[in-house]
Amino acid sequence: MKKYTVKDFDRDFPTDDACLEWLKNSRWPDGITCGKCQRVTKHHKVSGRSAYACDFCGNHVYPMAGTILEHSSTPLRLWFHAMYLMGSTRCGISAKTLERELGVTYKTAWRMFKQIRSMLSEDTLTLLKEVEIDETYVGGRRHGKTGRGAEGKTPVIGMVERKGKVVAKVVSNVKSSTVMPLVNKQVIPLTTVYTDEFSLYDTLPYVYPHECVNHGKKEYVVGKAHTNTIEGFWSLVKRGIDGTNHAVSPKYLQGYVNAYSFRWNHRDEDEPMFLQILSKLPSLKA
Repeated sequence: MKKYTVKDFDRDFPTDDACLEWLKNSRWPDGITCGKCQRVTKHHKVSGRSAYACDFCGNHVYPMAGTILEHSSTPLRLWFHAMYLMGSTRCGISAKTLERELGVTYKTAWRMFKQIRSMLSEDTLTLLKEVEIDETYVGGRRHGKTGRGAEGKTPVIGMVERKGKVVAKVVSNVKSSTVMPLVNKQVIPLTTVYTDEFSLYDTLPYVYPHECVNHGKKEYVVGKAHTNTIEGFWSLVKRGIDGTNHAVSPKYLQGYVNAYSFRWNHRDEDEPMFLQILSKLPSLKA
């Protein structure tokens, strides 16, 4: 992955207007089709406003409309800077760090952090060939049980394609009726699934060839069967949450999991992580 330094950021996005120009060009790479003229026309930036006006009829378009930036009073460059900071570390950053780095209130930093994370969901991913499935438990009490059945912990189901993408979902429980619909949605039939010995995975639909290892018997690799890939992802998530965020409530956990999943899924691409996050910005809100 190419490096993208703070000098690169300052060069590419020195002002709010530069950020708005980038957003405009990203949303309309082939030019803006004027709603009144019914054709692609030249547009100019409206002084003092986050809008562009048609050179022929004066009709306005707003690049931030429909994005997480709509109605925000926070300067556009601070939003871009927040995304740069979030993309510049492997384990992410906290809202408190955003507060310090951007010079905004904690309330504003938290809102920005939450909104940026909302862009990073990749629910439409499908996995195939060889997929590892495992569950983990996040939060809750630090003493006592740490695994299945641990008090107050939130279960998360993870599915990872070997040498590929990961999908992780916060769930209310690890019952078959909850988990198997997620597997059916994300994993292509006839994909070989690898798990540990947890009885949940005995209920995998017959369309998935299934191999497992028995961790209770100290089995960690049996032929091609292991869950080392998904466990590596869980380690990254837990190190990030414990070391950076310290604690995450179940209500917001999916947003954090989405952010870690996005970084994992795009870690080997040539484009800097900041630009990959930024590329999600022009997408309209669902």
